Amino acid sequence: MIELDRNKAIHLAQQTFDIEATAVLGLKDKLGTGFADAVSMILNVRGRVVVMGMGKSGHVGRKIAATLASTGTPAMFVHPAEASHGDLGMIKAIDVVLAISNSGESEELTSILPVLKRQNVPLVAMTGRRESTLARHATALLDSSVDKEACPLNLAPTASTTAQLAMGDALAVALLDARGFKAEDFARSHPGGALGRKLLTHVSDVMRTGAAIPLVDPDVGFSALMKEMSAKGLGAAAIVDGQGRLQGIFTDGDLRRLVETGADMRSLRARDVMHRKPHTVDAGALAAEAADLMERHRITSLLVIDAEGMVCGMLNTNDLMRAKVI
Repeated sequence: MIELDRNKAIHLAQQTFDIEATAVLGLKDKLGTGFADAVSMILNVRGRVVVMGMGKSGHVGRKIAATLASTGTPAMFVHPAEASHGDLGMIKAIDVVLAISNSGESEELTSILPVLKRQNVPLVAMTGRRESTLARHATALLDSSVDKEACPLNLAPTASTTAQLAMGDALAVALLDARGFKAEDFARSHPGGALGRKLLTHVSDVMRTGAAIPLVDPDVGFSALMKEMSAKGLGAAAIVDGQGRLQGIFTDGDLRRLVETGADMRSLRARDVMHRKPHTVDAGALAAEAADLMERHRITSLLVIDAEGMVCGMLNTNDLMRAKVI
């Protein structure tokens, strides 16, 4: 069993953070016009951004391609070695290639540069060496150079790959801003995620409708009101007139408060105990808005009404939890 020098391990971790933070911050002074040129090229491309890279740069490239695609810029990753064996057919003149190589001399990349040039495919190069083969072929150059790697041997790609990731994120952020990309757009490409559910799920998607809504007439007796509440299991009942227009609501909380008064409930009607100005929501509202309304007013059930004030639905916190909105 190898004995760990715990203090040394912590020191190296701290040193790694310092080196990589310095590498990322150093990129600020290296942007120049190349970054703006790259953003403009990608923003106006008619096709896709084809990201390429070997080894660790390739892993970084896959992440950059995924980030671009999820923020409004169509992108895909093509492995340079596979490109030389047929995958170059995926790349068209309407595309732009983002090639990543710290040395700028990766053979698999440099061997296909003449082909890209013959096809008039614009090339954005992200490299740590401005004088490299990759840099010389570039239409726009992104300088991702670092002073040293975090690896104690100064060999394993560490600070350099962190710098590449940061540069890729900077590209994505600049592009999404230029496109006017909004949270709703992000949600559409992440329908299975929490943000997607919050921004794509509407009240109409989760509310109870029809016979599932607890409804009573204002003149029904208290026992009939309680029977309707219990049958529908929403912890509340809506009081509506003969046309279905909302008059008020009675909730479990109202019941507890009524019991505390000691009133003779047998003589009461729904209109006597209802809350006349309940909180409501529109069916077209986001379910997240309904959740926020319920949280702010500390209520567990919410009525849904249409433009004429008719009750068309009802939901409670359980409905929102099942939809994973909350």
